[in-house]
Amino acid sequence: MADLPNRVDIHEEGPREGFQIEPGPIPTADKIALIEALAETGLRHIQICSFVNPRLVPGWADAEAVAGGFRPKPGVEYTALWFNENGLNRALGFADRLTLGGSISLAASNAFSIKNLNRPHAENLAAMRKQTAVHQKHGIKVTRVGIMAAFGCNYQGDISPELVVQTVADGLAIAAEAGETITDISLADTMGWATPIRIERGVSAVRERWPDLRIGLHLHDTRGLAVANAHAGLRLGVTKFDSTAGGLGGCPFAGQKGAAGNIATEELALLCEEMGIDTGIDLDALIEVGRMAERIVGHALPSELLRAGSLDAFRRKAA
Repeated sequence: MADLPNRVDIHEEGPREGFQIEPGPIPTADKIALIEALAETGLRHIQICSFVNPRLVPGWADAEAVAGGFRPKPGVEYTALWFNENGLNRALGFADRLTLGGSISLAASNAFSIKNLNRPHAENLAAMRKQTAVHQKHGIKVTRVGIMAAFGCNYQGDISPELVVQTVADGLAIAAEAGETITDISLADTMGWATPIRIERGVSAVRERWPDLRIGLHLHDTRGLAVANAHAGLRLGVTKFDSTAGGLGGCPFAGQKGAAGNIATEELALLCEEMGIDTGIDLDALIEVGRMAERIVGHALPSELLRAGSLDAFRRKAA
């Protein structure tokens, strides 16, 4: 337990990842209301939307309206997602309110790269070289390599740590060719194949090769192991996690309709706080925002905390 961090950095992706998979349509005003409520919980990083093809992801046909409609809270970093130059150009229209950072997005699974991005790994490497050049043209630093399907894939099966390391190396090579300095590696359990031992092996393999890079985890709760996997990551000293309020979300290209979404932010925050790790989050306020998200989407979300409440709420009653 010696490697437990004192504090973790939680990146809330509920608005972006959550609303992309809902059958909807979710009213723009409700999306904005959730973003603004999340900003009042102590979260400091909120991903608000995707600038993607509305034909492929109709839930984000209103990305511009959301990006231009919310009231930014000082001290909170708001981000967005895009996959090509057209998406970046749309995001640049909101550079005054969004934090725009570049990343190199790869999949450890070639089969998932085809399903999710419509191009195999080799073609995606070429696309990422082009996208890195586009970011540079607009003065946007590329500091992150993200690896999807880092722990397993519904289309390709088990993903070995060695394959993850090779995929990270491919991303770092693109950055090096462009003269960019990568500081962060994100390992995503896109389809819920991770287990604590897979987390241990994957994170350790990447850290052994690149000990100076910060490793973050993007966890899904497809098979109910997200909190266990986060615990494994914390024991390894991981300090950055992506999550979604209420457990919103899920990948629309994972081939598993109805699967649970990402690790719930409030469950991750509870885990951290009970281990003595600071999150900066007002957990009771966050639980209320999760309940708000349930009302917006019109169905129950996976988070058990939305029904159970926080331990502190019961501690106060018992005092």
